Amino acid sequence: MLLASLAPALSLGAPPSPAAAADKVTFTVALTNEVDSFNPFLGIEAESFEMWALMYDYMITYSMDDMSPEPGLAKSWDTSEDGLTWTFHIRDGINWSDGEPLTAQDIAYTYNRILDGGPESATWGSYLKGVTSVTAPDDTTVVLKTAKPNAVLPLLPIPIIPEHIWKDVSEKDVKTYSNEPEDGQPVVGSGPFRLVEGKAGGDSYRFEANPDYWQGTPHIDEVAYRVYKSEDPAIAALKKGEVDFAEAISPIQVKALQGEPGITAINGNSPSFDEIAFNTGSVDVKTGKPIGDPNPAMLDPKFRYALGFAIDRDKLIETVYQGAGEPGTTIIPPAYSQWRWDPPEDVAFSFDLDRAGELLDEAGYKLGSDGLRTQPDGSPIGTLRLAARSDSDMDASLNTMNYFKEWLGELGIQARVDTYESSKLTDVILDGTFDMFQWGWYVEPDPQSMLSYLTCDQRGNWSDSWYCNKKYDKLFDEQSITVDRAKRAEIVKKMQEMLYVDAPYLVTAYSTIGEAVRSDRFACLRPQPDPGGIWLFQYGAYNYINMRPASEASECAGDKSASQATAAGESGGVSTGVLVGGGIVLLALLGAGGVAMMRRRSTTDDRE
Repeated sequence: MLLASLAPALSLGAPPSPAAAADKVTFTVALTNEVDSFNPFLGIEAESFEMWALMYDYMITYSMDDMSPEPGLAKSWDTSEDGLTWTFHIRDGINWSDGEPLTAQDIAYTYNRILDGGPESATWGSYLKGVTSVTAPDDTTVVLKTAKPNAVLPLLPIPIIPEHIWKDVSEKDVKTYSNEPEDGQPVVGSGPFRLVEGKAGGDSYRFEANPDYWQGTPHIDEVAYRVYKSEDPAIAALKKGEVDFAEAISPIQVKALQGEPGITAINGNSPSFDEIAFNTGSVDVKTGKPIGDPNPAMLDPKFRYALGFAIDRDKLIETVYQGAGEPGTTIIPPAYSQWRWDPPEDVAFSFDLDRAGELLDEAGYKLGSDGLRTQPDGSPIGTLRLAARSDSDMDASLNTMNYFKEWLGELGIQARVDTYESSKLTDVILDGTFDMFQWGWYVEPDPQSMLSYLTCDQRGNWSDSWYCNKKYDKLFDEQSITVDRAKRAEIVKKMQEMLYVDAPYLVTAYSTIGEAVRSDRFACLRPQPDPGGIWLFQYGAYNYINMRPASEASECAGDKSASQATAAGESGGVSTGVLVGGGIVLLALLGAGGVAMMRRRSTTDDRE
């Protein structure tokens, strides 16, 4: 790293770059996936959430340290003694980018569109569950009333839209409303940048800084995104200086960039876990009658739990994840220590095929004379279908399932691996025509959303394992209204223990996200969580607002966590946020908050 006193000279000798075009400072990001919608009620891809954070503000935002709730448009809030009324005090003097004032009325309007139950509620409705009314008694006050105490509040990572623009977009039309620039006019928002060019599904998007942004004008003039077909051309563009940042690159690429002049790369802690999921009993949600064709063994929690000892998680991290990750255990990432349940030694999975075999024997799945295990009634188990995604990063899905097939074989269980594109696998899951599949979730700082995906009423919707346990649902409802965080945490831990033993999921890994920046051009990017997190695709737009050209790196030289500038011929090296022992807070979504800023699959929120 270069000393701050030398920082002003760093831009001298740097290669030609997007940042120098037309004397504007443009930060150009390479993506390998496109935006699916600039309409915050429609998009589900991570790229869409990232760009909404540039366009719009949130009433409540997240801290960079641990993603706890922080003031956004609301400067403070308070609750009634019974926990049923929340009053948010809104900042005064904020304007939309077209000059119209942003008031509490806009916030109430946004939330009420969601409460009305139309398309707007699909992504954001869970955050307002139990809210009976949202009003704005004046321009600086928003009042939420709830039927029961809401443990998730004040977490409300919902983009606030301008009523004077959206009042002309009917509920019927919202599904087709693109929210894109028209006739050379940028999209009206309140965020730090304005969308001036780009269409959903396109290969480039351009944002210009909002000079009147209420938190201060950003230190860069433009943010541009370019979509590449794969990682390799994106990395090539970074090396050539055609882009300034490469997002979601593999650990191999992160390592390869070590020593590359003018580039700093990291493996940041990922807000996710990967899992092998079972079809625990697919049903018609209207009639309750079985659908699909899961192998009967999939419906038995004793069978599922036994297979937890047939996964060599250390080997998966070493080979499938190229050393960049940590063996997985439960659905709450390790650093969410206040919510996380750690399995005791006598319950915790390890790679132990002998124990797996013993548990299968005890459950009635005994070896036959042909060396293959049978169902408890003596009939053959048959060949289990292991679904893998053909479009997963580093072929992690396929490689995981190929290993799993081998380990099952050592137990006397036959299996085959079938590959699907992610969109097709979604259909297979909803049809119930599978036994097991590999995928992953991004988890937000509050566990509510992740826990909800495993409730009975999410079958046929967010649930992919078709898991249903009334005792689990009862605990879910209980924690949802428990506002005492310590008491709520105990309930959440009980739920994790239940899931661990019932085993609708076998969590395999907590992975990382690789990122690389032209550190000879830009500095002052701060990780979220801090330390150990990632630079972009965070909760919020902090780095877009606070990053600086390398020539201004002295402004953040005293911040040890912020990225520093490097000279044109100097490498920034490689750092890693991989957890050791779980002591660092992980970025976990989410829940887009996931639902705010999370990576998702193309058809289901929060999917990796």
